[in-house]
Amino acid sequence: MSSRIVVGYKIQGDSPREVAEAISVEQSIEFPAELAADWIQKEVVGSIDSIGPTVDGVTDVVISYDPRNAGGELPQLINVLWGNVSMLPGVRATSVTLSDDLLAVFKGPRFGLDGLRDMFSAPDRALVSTALKPMGSSSQELAHMAKTIALAGFDTIKDDHSLANQPWSLWKERVRLVAEAVAEANEITGHNCVYAPSMNLPADQIHDAAHEAKEMGAGSLLILPGISGFDVMRVLAEDDELALPIMGHPSVLGAFVTPPVHGMAHDIVFGLLMRIAGADISIFPNFGGRFSFTPDECLTITAKAREEMGQLKPMWISPAGGMVIERIGEMLDFYGTDTASLVGGALHRGYLADNSVNMVRAIREYAKS
Repeated sequence: MSSRIVVGYKIQGDSPREVAEAISVEQSIEFPAELAADWIQKEVVGSIDSIGPTVDGVTDVVISYDPRNAGGELPQLINVLWGNVSMLPGVRATSVTLSDDLLAVFKGPRFGLDGLRDMFSAPDRALVSTALKPMGSSSQELAHMAKTIALAGFDTIKDDHSLANQPWSLWKERVRLVAEAVAEANEITGHNCVYAPSMNLPADQIHDAAHEAKEMGAGSLLILPGISGFDVMRVLAEDDELALPIMGHPSVLGAFVTPPVHGMAHDIVFGLLMRIAGADISIFPNFGGRFSFTPDECLTITAKAREEMGQLKPMWISPAGGMVIERIGEMLDFYGTDTASLVGGALHRGYLADNSVNMVRAIREYAKS
């Protein structure tokens, strides 16, 4: 494996070399290359490793960077991968390869696949997950929902990402009441269902709020790295006093991946960056739901979540977005059982208690089949 940071790009247009040369400089020194010292030109400026043939106006280019450019820190690594190039139209980062030495700087998921299987006594089945919603519900109503769902045997119950600190359900009140409700259900069932409050809070509050959530009984955290930042998620994931599973939510991140000729590939954002930043579960839109991810795009994320990546633990995936219980078998056939199956609003069509029991049964029966 190369010791360099190797990035593949797709470049639109008829001047791929000119654009590649611009990328190699912009993503490194952002300075006229010919004015830089010789050693900077040789060692710091990005190296154009290859320029492929142009096919239908698109050219594959590979550019690599000295790993010292990242400084061993996640914010600057992201800056190297997609900093100023994000403002060049018609450029898409399609692949990233990092050396084991660079990966060793990051701790990645604290629990990963095996850790959460142990936590939920789930040696061979998918996890059962849902989201509390809708916004506008009171904290008492959300707590009642959570207890009903936890009694059915769910593994994780997260806040919907849109639940923040609204007047209908203030953050502290909601976290306290929902955590208490889930704990009451666990006392009855003997199962270890965990509640993940959304940490969609002002930046200066997130760290203290995460510790407060744990003190109130939250067993996991939902982080929105597209809003709060991937490095905020990394800090919480690496906090040994916190030591809670992290769920990474895709809010805002769609802007990076959905333009077909711009942005970054799905597996870079929802696989590589989520995993480096410490997500134990990466949530992303499933194909056939409300959003536009394709089966192939979902599979690339899945592969990146599970492939060997230095010392980083493999990560759970959670394909979501308009899913229904009736699709669970199809989804597990497609993704395998290293999946946190997430059905949200559809649980409320009819009777929540019955639907929750049916979802748990469907996942447990799949594991036996």
